[in-house]
Amino acid sequence: MSVTYYVALPFVRTEDGMAAGQAQAMQNQSPAIRRAEAMSRDYSNAGALAFKRSGDPNVGNFSDAVVLKAFGDVPENLDEL
Repeated sequence: MSVTYYVALPFVRTEDGMAAGQAQAMQNQSPAIRRAEAMSRDYSNAGALAFKRSGDPNVGNFSDAVVLKAFGDVPENLDEL
């Protein structure tokens, strides 16, 4: 059974660059994008992005995340997070 997760993820500045903040799961794409935009407006966050990821949670097999939209400053290489 394949499931798609939609997530809004903020980023905070650290001494070493940036780090992911507390992710929030959303029901679908539009709310995830709106939430990421709102997170990017929070002064404590450098930026935020919305992404989706599909897979089978029973098997633990998931595709790579697909960025839906980014706001503000987010890391260029998300694979390093």
